[in-house]
Amino acid sequence: MTTWGVNQLDHTIRAELIARYKAGPQVLADALAAVGPDQLDRSVIVGEWTPRQIVHHVADSETTSYIRLRRLVAEDQPVITGYDEMEFARRLHYDRPIDNSLAVINAVRAASAELLDHLSEAEWQRTGLHTESGAYSVMDWLRIYAAHCHDHAEQIHKVTGN
Repeated sequence: MTTWGVNQLDHTIRAELIARYKAGPQVLADALAAVGPDQLDRSVIVGEWTPRQIVHHVADSETTSYIRLRRLVAEDQPVITGYDEMEFARRLHYDRPIDNSLAVINAVRAASAELLDHLSEAEWQRTGLHTESGAYSVMDWLRIYAAHCHDHAEQIHKVTGN
């Protein structure tokens, strides 16, 4: 494959991932639309998160991802620190109402999507070191977070049977 072909493929994959990333909040909202008030605190499998807990987790993850992306772009070889999402769930009162967490998801995604749309080729090549997974690039970040809302929407669909 020619260099042009590889670059074109990279750009196509990147565009698809960005579109998926931008669609994430709506995919999550669509899944939640099928959740009745009696299902918000229900999980299908013992030990799995409920739709309410999922929303709070996604909001916490989104705010973490917001900082990670900015550090990758603005700092040289930043250390990206992992976090204990189960401990967040235990300590951050995931039994509270979800409206503000949904607003956070939408706002943070919109701000990061806007930043993604402005990155130069050099900025797309920036990397850091993740404390749990090693080498970590802007594209690694995008692959992870492009799927995140979609993955959790699937969990919510299991609760509603849709």
